[in-house]
Amino acid sequence: MAVCKAKTKLGKRCKNSSQHAGKYCKVHESTFDPSLACSICIGSCLGNAIKPGIKGILTGGIAGAILHKAVADMVKTKIFVSFDFDNDRVLKEFIIGQSKLKDSPFEIVDLSLKEAVAEKDWPDKARRAISRSEMVIVLVGEKTYKAQGVLKEVKMARDLDKKIIQMIGYKTGDYTRVPDAGALYRWNWEN
Repeated sequence: MAVCKAKTKLGKRCKNSSQHAGKYCKVHESTFDPSLACSICIGSCLGNAIKPGIKGILTGGIAGAILHKAVADMVKTKIFVSFDFDNDRVLKEFIIGQSKLKDSPFEIVDLSLKEAVAEKDWPDKARRAISRSEMVIVLVGEKTYKAQGVLKEVKMARDLDKKIIQMIGYKTGDYTRVPDAGALYRWNWEN
C-alpha cells in the first residue's frame, strides 16, 4: 500500500502504488535511489576498511545493499485516517487494531478528530497531521460522503499532494463515494 516515491515530469509526486516492498511503481522502478546508493557506498567503504582491496569493497557494497533492503522492508507506510466522527467511530477502532498486527504494512500517523476540537484549531491540526503522512485513507460509512470534516480533510490531502484511497468500512449497507477521494475499495486484508 506504499506510494511511489518518484516525481512526475510536472514535479508532482507519483500517485501509483509502489511495487512489493520497493519505493517505486512499475513506471518508475528503474529510478535512481540515492539512499540505496549511499548504503552501497558506506558498505563498500566499511568493507575496504575491514579487508582492503576490491574483494572488501565488493563484499561491503553487497552487504550494504542487503542491509538497505532489510531496513526498507521493516518500514511501514504512514497513513492519516479520515472518518465520519459522528457516525463511524467504530471504524477507527477497527483500523487501529489492524495497524497493530505484526504483519500490517502500515502505521497510523494520526486520525481524524479524536475528540471535539475547537473549530478554529482543527484545520491547522488536521493539516499538520496529513502532512506527516504518506497517504490518507478515508473510511467510508453510509453518510461519509457528506461529512464536512472528511470533505475538508480530503481537500487538505489534495492540496498537500497526498495519495488518497477510500475503504468501505462495513460488510453491508449503501455507500456513496466521497468526492475527489481516490479509488474505492472493500476493506479486506489484501486491500
